[in-house]
Amino acid sequence: MGAGGEAFRRLLQERMELELSVRGRRTGQEKDRPVWFIVEGDILHLLPVAGSDTNWYRNILVHPDVTLTVDGESLVASARPITGPELVSSTVERFRARYGASQIARYYSKLDVAVEIELPR
Repeated sequence: MGAGGEAFRRLLQERMELELSVRGRRTGQEKDRPVWFIVEGDILHLLPVAGSDTNWYRNILVHPDVTLTVDGESLVASARPITGPELVSSTVERFRARYGASQIARYYSKLDVAVEIELPR
């Protein structure tokens, strides 16, 4: 079931995590995982827990189309890898502000990349 842009944004406002589905770079099979996120304006920010070594991040380098799911509502979008140190650092700071610096230090082992997804209106 697909949600419209505004309806999906409302669902995101109420949650701290969403389900990210990516296509495997080798197998082509869909793979799902829960991820934390930040929304600013029209952009959804994701931070891979093992940075550029994270499998789902490596998968979007090959297959950038992803599915985001919250409360059974899904949205298909295109993911854009972020590698610039200033943009990555800015995303990390947003995550620290939302989830707490100690949680980011605990769960995130490498902070060298991020991902942006433009949300439809």
